[in-house]
Amino acid sequence: MNFNPRTATIILHDILAATFAWLAAYWLRFNLAVPPEFQAAAFTTLLWVVPLQAVIFWRFGLYRGIWRFASLPDLKRIVLAVGLAALMAPLVLILFRVQAVVPRSVLILDPLLLLIVMGGSRLAYRAWKEHRLASVLRPSSRPVLVAGAGSAADFLLRELARNPSGFHVVGLLDDSRDKRGRLVQGIPVLGALDEVAAWAKKMEVDDVVLALPSAAHAVRKRITQACADAGLNVLTVPSLEDLVAGRVSVSSLRRIELDDLLGRDPVQLDDSGLHQLLTGQVVMVTGAGGSIGSELCRQIARFAPAKLVLFEQSELALYAMEQELPQHFPGLPIAPVIGDVKNAVWVNQVMAGHRPAVVFHAAAYKHVPLMENDNAWEAVRNNVLGTQVVAAAAQANGVAKFVMISTDKAVNPTNVMGATKRLAEMACQAMQRAAGTRFVSVRFGNVLGSSGSVIPKFQKQIEAGGPVTVTHPEITRYFMSIPEAAQLVLQAGLMGEGGEIFVLDMGEPVKIAELARLMIRLSGADENRIRIEYTGLRPGEKLYEELLADDESTLPTPHPKLRVAKARAALDQLANELDDWFRTKNCQPEQAVKQALTRWVPEYTPQDY
Repeated sequence: MNFNPRTATIILHDILAATFAWLAAYWLRFNLAVPPEFQAAAFTTLLWVVPLQAVIFWRFGLYRGIWRFASLPDLKRIVLAVGLAALMAPLVLILFRVQAVVPRSVLILDPLLLLIVMGGSRLAYRAWKEHRLASVLRPSSRPVLVAGAGSAADFLLRELARNPSGFHVVGLLDDSRDKRGRLVQGIPVLGALDEVAAWAKKMEVDDVVLALPSAAHAVRKRITQACADAGLNVLTVPSLEDLVAGRVSVSSLRRIELDDLLGRDPVQLDDSGLHQLLTGQVVMVTGAGGSIGSELCRQIARFAPAKLVLFEQSELALYAMEQELPQHFPGLPIAPVIGDVKNAVWVNQVMAGHRPAVVFHAAAYKHVPLMENDNAWEAVRNNVLGTQVVAAAAQANGVAKFVMISTDKAVNPTNVMGATKRLAEMACQAMQRAAGTRFVSVRFGNVLGSSGSVIPKFQKQIEAGGPVTVTHPEITRYFMSIPEAAQLVLQAGLMGEGGEIFVLDMGEPVKIAELARLMIRLSGADENRIRIEYTGLRPGEKLYEELLADDESTLPTPHPKLRVAKARAALDQLANELDDWFRTKNCQPEQAVKQALTRWVPEYTPQDY
């Protein structure tokens, strides 16, 4: 143990505490009037007792701890040390024949007083250091309520006390009746979460901190909605994953974001199975710079593949991934490849050179209105022909598993984009053979923050002061976070045996108008300042999306968030018919493209504009 001035100060404190306790014991024993003969005895024995106690305190390691973090283990050591000293003191006085009379009550009072002084001084110092009287010591700090009275709230209170910020906590809220009226780090649990508006008004609070990192998102959304309705600012603590990983501290408060409210419970992955699928294998991702493709690369990299082949048409997106992955996964071999999935010669050459065992095909045109009219033929070529090219190259080069990213818009499609993705699903099913490459499709809805998503658009409109444009007051969509979507794609890829269409559990659909209102409130504004404007449905848009077609059914899988769609299939001649179609060198007019799509995808019903 390092002996420094601070340690010396603590030792001196304990020596003075021992001196005070011994003399005070005599003082109390004789009702504040110690006879002269006992005064002499007190000082004589003091010279033996205090050094003995100091040695015992040192041996018990009382000076290794930090007073600022004094806790129950420290108090336990003090109790043991003081108890041993109380037993040893009379033995030493008898052994060395100290000529002094020590009343038995003094031997009892001394350890009690010493325990109070030593333990109390440490706890008082910690309380002072932690600024328990924050509102007095820091009058400029803002009072806040904390939603939650569990471990996260306890950590938050400790961190805010040790690292003073611009806040001080005046109360906690929790739905557990057992916690009502109790104290957490000296802060009272006032009431239930739903009472946040009333308590905020009573305590004159404008800010609420959500200390509920592991709570169901429905609970987080409910308390956030209540805060928004009451005009309160909502902050949140970091996720448990970030806290455990040590990336941030619990006091790193931030404004609550949409992911916190629309996300769902963490995905449970079959890590051992995914290690068998990915670890030590060459894995290829097409569209590796896109929203889903880039997250797939990050998730795959965690499983240490032998090589990660990044196939991407956008030079800028590919460069960004080439720069990002080595920073987070040093030592991971990556192969950034510029290319178009429709270029069969180049795709075959890339696969023959790298020999991937698994291919995730995320490259696609996904923007519904852009693909609907003038770009219909390019949508077909990229989404269908591109899928055929990559799938055929995978089959020719011995790829074990091919996973195609599909969409909920492929179900009863009313737009070109959805119809092309449904046709791509069918093309993969048509290529499935009894042996060889196993083809799997994964179908899900919108992801938060993806390119083309409505959420970044809303954020920009709110920052500009509005209006926020929504196509229809009743339009609904499914949402999930990008990491969750990517993780479930990996899980589906592991489970697929060939020919399946996996459907992800997208939870409950969200009204886009309600989403816009929530984002406006989270920004600190309201609809009086930033209005919502309805613009009408765009080409190809539906009021709601489906995850299964009418003539499909699903079967459960071992994973609770994945089901398998048992789709109809009349695919015998599909590959040949598509080949004939794509041999056409001229660009196909929009109406011809849509008519051809209705032939292969009977559930496709083009909209008239």
